[in-house]
Amino acid sequence: MQRQELGDFFSVICFKAAISGMEEALGEKATAIALTTAGRARGKQLAADLELVGKGLPLDVLASKLAYALGKDGTRLCIIEKIVEEGDAIRAYTSETLCSSGEAQGSSRRCTFTLGAVWGALEAVLGKRFQGKHVESVLQGGSHDVFEFTVLG
Repeated sequence: MQRQELGDFFSVICFKAAISGMEEALGEKATAIALTTAGRARGKQLAADLELVGKGLPLDVLASKLAYALGKDGTRLCIIEKIVEEGDAIRAYTSETLCSSGEAQGSSRRCTFTLGAVWGALEAVLGKRFQGKHVESVLQGGSHDVFEFTVLG
């Protein structure tokens, strides 16, 4: 059923309340695992919706497509500034992430759902399995929330 008046989007405040409630009920670690897994599923579905699965696009092209779908003109999950290869890893530089929104400077909050969404999309498009982690945070003084992905096996 479609929401006739409200459409597909709702507030960051409500989603953050859901995260807090999950952490209270399940614990921080279990919630992080669940949200990252949900994000990965979302990222894979997004890649399928955009007809990008298995396309092996160059990272700059992929970044542009994800930036549009997840940014201001899309679902507003985050802004993807760039996705680049650095050494043996792929790094996604993001800002205005859902997970960092409303958090105090110095907070130890990590991006989980957002990390997962980028992770799932990368895996689907590039046809590789990755290990992903949040390596830099705007909450800890970084210029971006940076997600790092290394190929498994």
